[in-house]
Amino acid sequence: MVQVELDVQDYFCESFPQAAQAAGYVDSLTPATWEDWFHRWLEMLESYLPPAPSYEICLRLTDDAEIQAINAQYRQQNKPTDVLAFAALEVDLPENPEMMAQPLYLGDIVVSINTAQRQANQQEHSLSTELAWLTAHGLLHLLGWDHPDEETLMAMLKQQVLLLDAIGININIHH
Repeated sequence: MVQVELDVQDYFCESFPQAAQAAGYVDSLTPATWEDWFHRWLEMLESYLPPAPSYEICLRLTDDAEIQAINAQYRQQNKPTDVLAFAALEVDLPENPEMMAQPLYLGDIVVSINTAQRQANQQEHSLSTELAWLTAHGLLHLLGWDHPDEETLMAMLKQQVLLLDAIGININIHH
């Protein structure tokens, strides 16, 4: 059984409580919901995980201004985006007993609530569905997935569909 420690930082809700309430994701996506989702997802993706007693992930829900600043700083793209993922595992890990006793930090996922809301409206689904979609995408990036071409993008999108299906969200990527 895969153990995950999830640090959910809801900067958006803390900074814009009225907007967060209006967006409607606050009540539906509690830290317990996020933990359940990540637990299920990591169980499904266990074959992609390096061996460890448990895993740590940081999920930061933010606004367009903050994600634009992060995007400019780390990717030299001075514009907001929907999701950024910062994998802690860039190289193969040396396996030593001290490291194997610690939770393995997989990295950070940063999601813009503003952009997610616009995309949810465009896709005609809920903000919760869009946040699940973006977060699953970020998780796959943390585990080494990438999409430099159409073929790898489709493989990644199909995996996201499976991840969302596991938490009861049905997405059709072929519309």
